[in-house]
Amino acid sequence: MSLLACYGGSFDPVHLGHMAVALAVRDALDAEVALLPAADPPHKDATHAGAALRARMLELAIAGEPGLRVDRLELERAGRSYSIDSLRLVRAKQGPYRPIAWVVGGDSLLQLDTWYRWRELFAHGHVLAVARPGSPIGADDVAARAPAVERELGARRRPPEALAEAPAGGFAVLELPRLRGESSTEVRRRIAADDGWDAMLPPAVAGFIRERRLYGYGAATGPSL
Repeated sequence: MSLLACYGGSFDPVHLGHMAVALAVRDALDAEVALLPAADPPHKDATHAGAALRARMLELAIAGEPGLRVDRLELERAGRSYSIDSLRLVRAKQGPYRPIAWVVGGDSLLQLDTWYRWRELFAHGHVLAVARPGSPIGADDVAARAPAVERELGARRRPPEALAEAPAGGFAVLELPRLRGESSTEVRRRIAADDGWDAMLPPAVAGFIRERRLYGYGAATGPSL
């Protein structure tokens, strides 16, 4: 049974860095990747575009990419978007046997012990951390910076391809092939300043932002006459 990789985030907006992660997970692990836009992320400030708009941008970004889909699970339920609650719902939908991995960034991994009921993640799925070049998250690195996290991860570490061999309980690191510099914060700043932002986004997403005048698009030049 193929691995289902759940990649959650605000995606505010989705950019090419997000796409690089989703495609790397799909291609390296022959996985189905579900992108879950958050309705109310507890670790971040309020989003800058509404949930329906962010979900639509995700759909535009992944159009034509096999193995990628948008899951609106977090937008269709009330309350805050805690990862453990979302993973439990995914597990209930998929049944007890399908391998499921919750995808996190390396920075998020080092803060995993601040997440709500974080140890319970392993009862319902694996955790797959994506490592950016130059930001190592090997056992020694995590032990030095987040010892409580490494104590939990230690015996769970395995190669990423081994996650498909069991439904839950494992941890793996997937190395991104190259460093990407996009961030949603920088993308929003550049859109508002009309400062060379198109190349940071999938073309369909850039067009949608222009059409809907999101993130302050057009504010730098003022209304046309």
